[in-house]
Amino acid sequence: MKLKTSKSAVKRVVKITSKGKLLRMGMSAQHRTTGKTKRSQRNAGKFFEISKANEKKIKKLVPYR
Repeated sequence: MKLKTSKSAVKRVVKITSKGKLLRMGMSAQHRTTGKTKRSQRNAGKFFEISKANEKKIKKLVPYR
């Protein structure tokens, strides 16, 4: 039987590396940027690795990616 993909998890997981690590975008980069420093905005736009504890759960939610 086919597994259903969680659409919300697909939107959060941006990239999967060649070694199988899951990457996500940083938060707070899009809205209300007037009170934030340039440094925090720059760092928020980068990719971050998803933790090992959450990685197993997300791989079940995104089976065909």
